[in-house]
Amino acid sequence: MKNLTLALVELDIAWENPAQNFETLNQKIEGVGADIFFLPEMYSTGFTMNPEKIAEPEFGPSFKFLQEKAIEKNAVFVASIPTKSAGKYYNRLSWVEPNETFVQYDKRHLFTLVGEEKHYTAGRERKTIAYKNWKFMPQVCYDLRFPVWARNDMAYDLIFYVANWPEVRSYPWTQLLKARAIENQAYVVGVNRIGKDGNGIPHAGDSMVYDPLGKEVPHKEQNGILVFEVEKEILHKIRNKFKFLQDQDQFNIGD
Repeated sequence: MKNLTLALVELDIAWENPAQNFETLNQKIEGVGADIFFLPEMYSTGFTMNPEKIAEPEFGPSFKFLQEKAIEKNAVFVASIPTKSAGKYYNRLSWVEPNETFVQYDKRHLFTLVGEEKHYTAGRERKTIAYKNWKFMPQVCYDLRFPVWARNDMAYDLIFYVANWPEVRSYPWTQLLKARAIENQAYVVGVNRIGKDGNGIPHAGDSMVYDPLGKEVPHKEQNGILVFEVEKEILHKIRNKFKFLQDQDQFNIGD
């Protein structure tokens, strides 16, 4: 069973400046190897409520940058991008593989505290991704607070959150990531930005990987990037010993 190497890239995102963020990323990832690189929510712009100004068309420059890096590093690249599609704006996550295969997920839970729902359209569909004999579920930031949306019916081995989660709420961030790992018997990845955004809000990173028991997975650091290894055998051992998922209630998630 193949282990996976995961690189969590904490960026001090230049506000609404994709070109500068591309340059920063090129410097940070140089010499770093991994199977999957996780970048923060709206990695090329910051968490902006100005989609009319900054949103890109489908497969715009920020998506193409992910494609180029995926091919260059022979790895998956994951991030969300403010995207305009069919006349609407979405906080759209892209999972881009080195063979140019990709999966996209639109953020379901828009952050009403800052009026995200006034500028972007909520996604309606959960996604699962199969890669290297692992199954993944993509989610974005505020989705973390809604456990039903993350509910695991054995559909995935690892769920991940790309985020711009403020430092003032760091404690809920870490505790909710642990909770999602424990209740879903899955690995959980949370990658977050660092530094102050264009509104002066500080972010502490606190990026982490938790195992299916809610324990922190050890990591190394390269160029400020956190590098983790996850083991499929550990996942199977935990699920075979504690068969909690088979006892959960059955229901469908409605609109």
